[in-house]
Amino acid sequence: MTNHWVRFMEGQSIRFGRMQGEQIQVCEGDMFIHAVPTQRLVPLTDVELLTPVQPTKVIALWNNFHALGEKLHLPVPKEPLYLIKSPNSYLAPGGTIRKPPCDGKVVFEGELGIVIGKTCKQVPEHEALDHVFGYTCANDVTVADILNRDASFAQWVRAKGFDTFCPFGPVVATGLDPAKLVVRTLLNGEVRQDYPISDMRFSVAQLVSLISQDITLYPGDIILCGTSVGVGAMKPGSTVAVEIAGIGKLSNRFE
Repeated sequence: MTNHWVRFMEGQSIRFGRMQGEQIQVCEGDMFIHAVPTQRLVPLTDVELLTPVQPTKVIALWNNFHALGEKLHLPVPKEPLYLIKSPNSYLAPGGTIRKPPCDGKVVFEGELGIVIGKTCKQVPEHEALDHVFGYTCANDVTVADILNRDASFAQWVRAKGFDTFCPFGPVVATGLDPAKLVVRTLLNGEVRQDYPISDMRFSVAQLVSLISQDITLYPGDIILCGTSVGVGAMKPGSTVAVEIAGIGKLSNRFE
């Protein structure tokens, strides 16, 4: 059974619950451990959606799709290649991606996000999915020109870590088979990316297991699976949307 979990602001209170059409069934307790449904339904129009979880970290993959790796003539990685996006970059659905003061092309990257559900440290691959709570949509925004501007040091964290550069949401969907998901990214309503998660070099279970050998993952942490062909630049005034059937649509304006 698929559930769509959200966090939201109601008045001055932050709450969480499950989407039911155009309403939210308010829950109490802990989303990951023991969520208790109440009888209260809140219209979506009466609340402000927040990021669906509060990660301690967001890990972003590089070169994890065959199609893009082959297009860019990248060597096949022997292990997941990743960086960490900083908390200042997290942005709620509907929030505005802000152009940084530096010059450079700002790029969208539509991605699937793996949301961890319980503490995950050095887990074997066959147990990895037991630590996954669900999946979300994400946009790994990047100032592409910064990456290799200094020949002595690749600036991955800076290029991808500006304020508002990690929108994710609007929900966390549980009960899905990630291998059947397809990521579509639209720029001003025009499809720019349309690629299957089944094309990943490292599967969800492999990513969770291998990354957990290095870094302890906590409930709410997110692994961005990497992106595929179709990445492109955004101009101020643009709207970029990441759609994954079974999860939903993450839409943010770039200003």
